[in-house]
Amino acid sequence: MTAAVPLELVFSRPETTLSVTRGAARLLMDLGYAPLLEVCLPNGRRADVMGVGRRGDIVICEVKSGVDDYRVDRKWQEYGPFCDAFYFAVAPEFPQGILPEEPGLIVADGFGGAVVREAGLTPLAPARRKALTLAFARLGALRTMRD
Repeated sequence: MTAAVPLELVFSRPETTLSVTRGAARLLMDLGYAPLLEVCLPNGRRADVMGVGRRGDIVICEVKSGVDDYRVDRKWQEYGPFCDAFYFAVAPEFPQGILPEEPGLIVADGFGGAVVREAGLTPLAPARRKALTLAFARLGALRTMRD
């Protein structure tokens, strides 16, 4: 009789990023948001997932594919001025304890996700909300014409 060989599932970063991004976007849709992926913000940053809710509230999710991805990327605080709520979105195997407590936390895979920790709400100024909402709508409309 042969001994069992333990198998460890290892996902590449692009696969993990894609999976978490899809799951976070699907979760946002389930929560009533219309999400777009890879949205450029006025400060030059790119939101991995940005969603606009039924009442015009704006959520941004920053996807982290692994510990190294989180450790080298310290720009997450630059997303706050462009959303009402900010979340990190990570895979189920991500060590959640290394993340700061201020942002919300979503755990996601390719099929969906769950909010593990709610994000604090910081309402946007009306003029900024209008500008972001118009830019978001135009981006979504232009993307439909690319195909």
